[in-house]
Amino acid sequence: METPGFRGLSPEQIRRAFGEVVPFLVPSTDGTTTIAGCLLDDTVSLPPHWCSLPSRSALSLMAANGGEILDGGGLIGRFFRVYHIMQWRRESVFCGSCGTRNGDAPVELARLCPSCGRLEYPRISPAIIVLILRDDGKALLAHNKKFAGKVYSLIAGFTEAGENLEAAVGREVREEVGLEVRDTTYVASQPWPFPNSLMIGFKTRYAGGTITPDGEEIEDARWFRRDELPDLPGFGSVSRYLINLWIEGRL
Repeated sequence: METPGFRGLSPEQIRRAFGEVVPFLVPSTDGTTTIAGCLLDDTVSLPPHWCSLPSRSALSLMAANGGEILDGGGLIGRFFRVYHIMQWRRESVFCGSCGTRNGDAPVELARLCPSCGRLEYPRISPAIIVLILRDDGKALLAHNKKFAGKVYSLIAGFTEAGENLEAAVGREVREEVGLEVRDTTYVASQPWPFPNSLMIGFKTRYAGGTITPDGEEIEDARWFRRDELPDLPGFGSVSRYLINLWIEGRL
């Protein structure tokens, strides 16, 4: 993976840097190339002049260096793919049916149990994220307890079993801030491997209710004008992409 300021490592470079660590080659989604990745525990020392970087910070840096956040085949998409696959491999060491240590399927990206033959594929959990617009041009931004500092972002949540995406939008908005919405429309999506999501972005319109933060996830939520914005999420996420579309008057 290469973009200004970023260069991926080959399997040989990974072996030289970390000794006995065995890299895993992740096939790209279009099958045209592979991307080398490895899992390191906290006891592994980094080579001289290396430093560790939180994944979200790496995402912001890649976005600042020209990474397209919605391009699944670009730098950010490939980073997401490797990160997601590495997490899945760590969590799928043993068969979920019989407990035998898993192997790798020979011709596809899957775990194959050598005992019972169960195949396990990387898990993808769909989640919605939504920009709520009011008729006066304001948008609702909310502060989640997990956010650093005073960052305000969008309402988001995982889709429940038996629920379509539009219903998930209405439910999450109702549960987290007590509002009703209408005219929900798809805008964009982004793989989001924290932990294993596909973030599906929508815009919707306020239909009624008074803002009532749930107090469990959402501490505060308010209507904002484009010229009175709070601290926003970093670049590289679909949440910031949706907010920017609104700021620029394109939503």
